[in-house]
Amino acid sequence: MSYLPYLADRGEVADATTLMALFGDDAGLEAAARADESRDIGNYLHFCRWRQIERLILLLSAESAIGTVH
Repeated sequence: MSYLPYLADRGEVADATTLMALFGDDAGLEAAARADESRDIGNYLHFCRWRQIERLILLLSAESAIGTVH
């Protein structure tokens, strides 16, 4: 992953874990679909939010550590 997600508040983490619980391996696809829907109706704030949640889901789903491990 070339960059880490920006999280504006802890609600985004809660949304990511909820999607992961509900959709399993398809959670990232669901977040992307919600981002696309927000973009289509012109809501750029929710579009950006769901894109960051999608990135967070990918990060949380990784099998190995991302970044520096101390």
